[in-house]
Amino acid sequence: MKLNEWLNTEVPNIAHSLNEINQRYVDIENSIGFSGKDKIYKVLHKFQAVLFPGFYNCQPIDETRLNVEISNNLREAALDLRDILEKVMIYNRNTTESVYNQQECREQADNIVMTLINKLPTIRQLIQTDIQAAYNGDPAAVSTEEILLSYPSIIAMCIHRIAHELYKLDVKIVPRIMSEYTHQLTGIDIHPGASIGESFFIDHGTGVVIGETCTIGKNVKIYQGVTLGALSFPLDENGNPIKGIKRHPDIEDNVIIYAGATILGGETKIGHDSILGSNIWVTHSISPYSRVYNSQPSPKISNGQMKNSGSEM
Repeated sequence: MKLNEWLNTEVPNIAHSLNEINQRYVDIENSIGFSGKDKIYKVLHKFQAVLFPGFYNCQPIDETRLNVEISNNLREAALDLRDILEKVMIYNRNTTESVYNQQECREQADNIVMTLINKLPTIRQLIQTDIQAAYNGDPAAVSTEEILLSYPSIIAMCIHRIAHELYKLDVKIVPRIMSEYTHQLTGIDIHPGASIGESFFIDHGTGVVIGETCTIGKNVKIYQGVTLGALSFPLDENGNPIKGIKRHPDIEDNVIIYAGATILGGETKIGHDSILGSNIWVTHSISPYSRVYNSQPSPKISNGQMKNSGSEM
């Protein structure tokens, strides 16, 4: 059978089978899809331009037009986000209820958007504390402008603080997409459910993982490769992980966690003003003012001097 003949006879059957499978598992009509995912990225860019006008804009902005520019970006972001959230509400209700009210979904989406935008001044001030923490905590930093424009920690926290507010409003998929966008951009994986206090700094950043139920206090600094994760997953009677329980550690104020450290467990608490060294594994609570280190390795170093081969340089 030639390809053209096969395409005409078999492809319709394959397409029908794929469509049946998708209809069993996905509400295709109401899902936001990958186009909605891209729209969420654009909303984030608008919010970043609002929080830092002149930095995230494609064109320079005259100071006399700042209010206009901020207002326009806020309006566009608000309307786009409302449309996405409305579709999410419809999708959620359509999969859990036999009947849903589209007007109620729109009103709920409107309220979420207004609540989030009212929080933006607070979010902006929190991010400023993160910028200052990076400047204070990194001897290589020469200016706060450099930090804002080039440090992955600030990109991550800017998006996380927006996503976390949405998460608290019981919107799950949109902030999750935002956090994975951060992961793509920076290599930093912060679940939007994680609660993080002011003046937070991740130095370098690559490979950091912070779990959903983790809480982090004020003035905390962590380095690359740190995991704040779950120790184990309690299972239900069907062998599936139980959701909605505390699984990740609490980090109190003024803690420093060095590269490669792993802190696990929902009952694990790291007391304030503690320092945790590199490459440690912690699964139990640590009292305040603790110092936790591995024994320093003793590498063998051979003499690097070349043997006399009879030649001269």
